[in-house]
Amino acid sequence: MRVHPGYYLGEAVYKALVHFGATIRDDFRAAFEKDPAARSWLEVVTCYPGLHAIAVHRVAHLLYQRRLFWLARLLSHLARWLTGIEIHPGATIGPGIFIDHGMGVVIGETAIVGRDALIYQGVTLGGTGKQKGKRHPTLGNDVVVGAGAKVLGDIEVGDNTRIGAGSVVLRSVPSDCTVVGVPGRVVYQAGERIDPLAHGQVPDPLADVIRTLVRRIDELETEIQQLRGDKDGTPAAPVCSIQSRVLEDFLHGTGI
Repeated sequence: MRVHPGYYLGEAVYKALVHFGATIRDDFRAAFEKDPAARSWLEVVTCYPGLHAIAVHRVAHLLYQRRLFWLARLLSHLARWLTGIEIHPGATIGPGIFIDHGMGVVIGETAIVGRDALIYQGVTLGGTGKQKGKRHPTLGNDVVVGAGAKVLGDIEVGDNTRIGAGSVVLRSVPSDCTVVGVPGRVVYQAGERIDPLAHGQVPDPLADVIRTLVRRIDELETEIQQLRGDKDGTPAAPVCSIQSRVLEDFLHGTGI
């Protein structure tokens, strides 16, 4: 007669191990789904610091929940030394998360990250003060945080939201949005789902504002020329648009 493994380990311990194994499997799967450079399971297991940091964090978090704080922090410190990724053992990380490259990533104690998140190097999920309690952000499911982005304070970022590289997010963000800029500004995508790896499709609200102002200035200059022509009885001189090649190059990011 086959004996269930839980008979020897205890049902609670057995279920915890099964859940832990499933979570690690989801993290491993995420590496292949979110990194085009992943070629083999051996490469991912041995050469991906993001996967290593998450795996160690899973263990450290279990110890932290059992109030073994020093041992949990020691594991976290060792993972930071080995990978350059600092995740406080108190942070809650959902399954299927992938940290790409990962150097300089910092995730605070009370941060919560939903399932299938994608985080790039230099990201900080940090606090804004020394108060106790919840002081770090909560990220929903399928969130993408671009390189160097900072998400600070006890705020919420909704599901399927993309945070552009270098953005600083200080306020809560609804679901299905894109956030760019310093401070971060929300740019809606009208319900259109965008490939999370397509960083070139992140909109630029500053450029949009400049284009709007330029068009308005052109319209006003045209009206002024027409009024002058009507007053003098002479044809209005052609307006030279200020949308020069230099301005267009700037708006399209040339040289940046």
